Amino acid sequence: MGAPLAGAMLPGAAVADTAKMKITRIRYYHNPRSRPIFNQSANIVTIETDAGITGIGEGGSKDTVEQCAKTIVGEDPSRIDRLWQIMFRGYFYPAGREKLDALGAIDLALWDIKGKALGVPIYELLGGAARNFVECYSTGFPRQGSLKETARACREAGFRAYRTSVADPAEGEPFNSHQIVRKTYEQCVEIREGVGKDGDWSIDYHTRLDLPDAVRLSTLVEPLEPYFCEDLVRSENPDVYRELRQKVKVPIAVGEQFGARWDATGLIENQLIDYSRMTLPNVGGITEYVKIAALCETHYIELIPHFTGPVSEAALVHACAPFPGPVMFEVTGRGPRQEPHLPECLDFRSGRIYLNRRPGLGVTLDVKPLELQAEITEKDRYRVTPIWERPDGSMTNW
Repeated sequence: MGAPLAGAMLPGAAVADTAKMKITRIRYYHNPRSRPIFNQSANIVTIETDAGITGIGEGGSKDTVEQCAKTIVGEDPSRIDRLWQIMFRGYFYPAGREKLDALGAIDLALWDIKGKALGVPIYELLGGAARNFVECYSTGFPRQGSLKETARACREAGFRAYRTSVADPAEGEPFNSHQIVRKTYEQCVEIREGVGKDGDWSIDYHTRLDLPDAVRLSTLVEPLEPYFCEDLVRSENPDVYRELRQKVKVPIAVGEQFGARWDATGLIENQLIDYSRMTLPNVGGITEYVKIAALCETHYIELIPHFTGPVSEAALVHACAPFPGPVMFEVTGRGPRQEPHLPECLDFRSGRIYLNRRPGLGVTLDVKPLELQAEITEKDRYRVTPIWERPDGSMTNW
């Protein structure tokens, strides 16, 4: 496994018969450059098939990936939605958000296999591209001195918008929300001057503020025309946006802390948000993301997915390419950094991520910089919950 796993097919390679493929092995690799958190990692998952095609995914933890993987070894990798249902519901208890992250990593790899097997980029399997590239905004763009100069540099580098956050307290000081709101507003005024009248900017509240202060800050920044205001209050109770929506006029972006579509159904159907921040692999992969996107389109909600990792960002290009509404991606700094294990990944230039014609996710993996932590080749022999099927073969709960 030391050689790169190519995102493109070999010259002259035949398109695989997807109905005859079987999953033979799933591997989980630790990425030393990943943040050390198990529920939003940039660790790598690979799925091997008996057709010689390997899919690449990203996310999850060793334990959660192993449990999901043990339910699908030996299965047909082309039946992605069925495998998603088995992993999500197969242990009777629906998957929580941490397990969804692992399920999503596996789902990305399954889609990668299908695209490679058919010799096409994944977005072609989802209806084809509605756009040529995805615009980006930058979080944490390298400082150029003042906030005003930094925001201007961000726009000049080609980014659609500059993103800031609620101000931090001074070192050693408590988080005094009244003072923080005033400080944040002053920073936003400077940023608006920096991006200019034709530029865009946004702000992440990071769920730091209580409801009254979130309303107060939103009222203050409204005349500065933010592109969106993100995570205004804590995310545990989405119904709070029923009240918040009545009190603020700024565009609301929510969802990076959510999992599957049921987390946000009420927010979307009641149009309590303007932008969905739900992302990959957190929602459970491409299979789930395209369903969320369709729900958003029906209610005129736009997509601004949260950044989690480079493979997931590449997958988001495919998942969002067919979406007919506005889309904007988050990147950090000047743009995606070069990862030692990903010699080929995102096609990023001047604040934009471009679509490409490489099959599958279009990602090439070199596992040499990674640490193999798990290898799954057999189904879970201790599983006690059966899989019941309806007369037509579709799955139902135990």
